[in-house]
Amino acid sequence: MDHNTEWYRVFYWTAKLGSLTKAADKLHITQPAVSHTLKQLEASLGGPLFFRSARGVTMTTEGEELYRYVEEAFRLLELGEKKLAEMQNLAYGEINIGASDTLCKHFLLPQLERFHRQYPDIRVRVTNRTTPETIALLKDGQIDFGIVNLPAEDPKAEFRASVPLQECLIGNPAYAELARRPFPLENLKQYPLLLLEPGGSTRRFLDAYAAANGVQLKPEFELGSLDLLVQFAQSGFGLTFVTRNFIEEELASGKLVEIPLAPPIPERHVGIATLKGVPLSAAAKRFLEFLPINEK
Repeated sequence: MDHNTEWYRVFYWTAKLGSLTKAADKLHITQPAVSHTLKQLEASLGGPLFFRSARGVTMTTEGEELYRYVEEAFRLLELGEKKLAEMQNLAYGEINIGASDTLCKHFLLPQLERFHRQYPDIRVRVTNRTTPETIALLKDGQIDFGIVNLPAEDPKAEFRASVPLQECLIGNPAYAELARRPFPLENLKQYPLLLLEPGGSTRRFLDAYAAANGVQLKPEFELGSLDLLVQFAQSGFGLTFVTRNFIEEELASGKLVEIPLAPPIPERHVGIATLKGVPLSAAAKRFLEFLPINEK
């Protein structure tokens, strides 16, 4: 099977059209070139594939047997080209995304809804993991891109900043008195504290913020999601850090109160992580165009 694929293309069109001249016209080559190519193929396969006459060519029994397979091969190639064209036109395809539960709910879902309305035939799969786990999935080739919390670093990944995020300290209305003036971070040890479990980028970010200001965060409860933190805080279990962007309704309704911190928590961003040097599919590239990018 070391034959040139072009030999089979010449054979296919000669057999299909029943003429060396017509095959030459179809392939935009000369009739002697078609004849020479067929002789090479016949020599390599050990026997004639056509009977030649003044009216054209007719396949031998061996030629008819070969044609069945060559026709199927070219039909599959044509089908493959059609599928690729459909994928480029976003009529078909799949996107694999990694994101945490929180980012999926508050950041990714609205964009997915917009994308699905415009491209309903693109299949989207979302794997919910922490930022470090999402980056690991990206490097393993299991997702096309990841939605992560910044800051994040990896030499094999490229990170682009999207919308800003602002962490804040909150509690239920029983802590409203603390919201009247900037609350010193070192005083946090006087109150019960709720934090996300260790291992995620948000917990590392908050631990680093506190350590930079000479404070060690010592939670009484460690929970697995932002939604649980919010529910526990509303129920009066203590104070917690959450992303202000994601609890605007609770703050507006008075179910939670924000306690201004001194010093304030630095702003960070949602990040879009892609693998360096690895091209994205047409569907993945189009979806990324739906996501806001911070140009600063």
